Amino acid sequence: MCRNIRTLFNFDPPASDEEIKAASLQFVRKLSGFNAPSKANEDAFNRAVDETFQVARRLVDSLVTNQPARDRIIEAAKARARTAQRFGRPARAD
Repeated sequence: MCRNIRTLFNFDPPASDEEIKAASLQFVRKLSGFNAPSKANEDAFNRAVDETFQVARRLVDSLVTNQPARDRIIEAAKARARTAQRFGRPARAD
């Protein structure tokens, strides 16, 4: 599950709300053990996703670095090359 959470800081363009929301959902899924919560837990689950999103958004927005922003396309190509080397086959394109 958490393999889907990607680094979101220091990219050009900056991380979108959708990317941070997806990472927040994956994080709450991992912590709770639920892919989809029951009706009894749905409100708590959704509230946790929303609160995690808000904290993550503030974190990403407040971090600073002297390094130049990374290019998403280049970083994705590097990840595919690492996967191909590790597993001997090309990774699927996202």
